[in-house]
Amino acid sequence: MRGPATGAIGADAPGDGPGEPRAQSPPVVVRTSNRTREVHDALKRRCLYHWFDHPGFDRELAIVRSRQSQVTAPRAAQVTAVVQQLCNQNLLEQPGEAETIDWAEALDALALPYVDAFVEGHSPDALERLAAVVRGAVADA
Repeated sequence: MRGPATGAIGADAPGDGPGEPRAQSPPVVVRTSNRTREVHDALKRRCLYHWFDHPGFDRELAIVRSRQSQVTAPRAAQVTAVVQQLCNQNLLEQPGEAETIDWAEALDALALPYVDAFVEGHSPDALERLAAVVRGAVADA
């Protein structure tokens, strides 16, 4: 026998018969978002929000090096520095760690001598379009 719908997620709970497993404490759900979809008001009322700032240079560099170990240290540092600069610009969508990792991989594969030579002269809008292309290319690989 199944019990009534429980919680905000509307999941069915197993019956409370003898021998049924029971949680000792209510579950905690972590939901991440890039804010591309609106969150329903009922869910907002039941959530605790915590915003994470973009990591600083050293932390972001460590993330890139741990996820893309084949990318050279100088290339990873160059890409991380460029992304740190982009985070200070007024972009519609700030790059995240995923973009930094993808850019490092893509630019390393292109074997460009300097990241700055590629980025110089490109508008923020062009760099946003590049981010979309890089995400697509990495996803297809």
